[in-house]
Amino acid sequence: MNRVVIGISGASGAALGVRIVERLASLSTVETHLVISDAARRTVDYECGPEALTRLLSIATHHHPIGDIGASIASGTFPVRGMIVAPCSMQTLSAIATGRNDSLLTRAADVQLKERRRLVLLARETPLHLGHLRNMCAVTEIGAIVMPPVPAFYHHPKSVEDIVDHLAARAIDLLALSHAPLSKSWQGT
Repeated sequence: MNRVVIGISGASGAALGVRIVERLASLSTVETHLVISDAARRTVDYECGPEALTRLLSIATHHHPIGDIGASIASGTFPVRGMIVAPCSMQTLSAIATGRNDSLLTRAADVQLKERRRLVLLARETPLHLGHLRNMCAVTEIGAIVMPPVPAFYHHPKSVEDIVDHLAARAIDLLALSHAPLSKSWQGT
């Protein structure tokens, strides 16, 4: 069983985190551990509808409160395959870059880095200032993968849902859970 931690922070793009949890929950070989910031709860409700949070909590294998720094995912002795933070606000990215473990979300991310596990951050902000870019460089230097949710158009998406689904699949593929990618690959012209 592959364990995956999913963090959802308060940046716009809550549908990305929701879709990642949905895709992972559909895989029989994955156990999901979800942690959602207080701001993310508000964003999920606003962007995805009031039923989305209830559904999200019901499909995750485990849900950990943001303040529970004693949760299993706060320790490197709890083996997981990796973690995805989607969306990843600049505040969360900054906290991860500087090792500020003031919530379970940032502590779980720090654990991935110290244990040399994959940490995928769907950094969500535009435009970017130099501080954002420096924090992205800092987290990359300490081992994270920064994946801004920039849509690919080579698969000819027909809807926003198609774009969200492809980005979610790409993020999951970065954890290398299986040999077959979930996302549609470029096949050349």
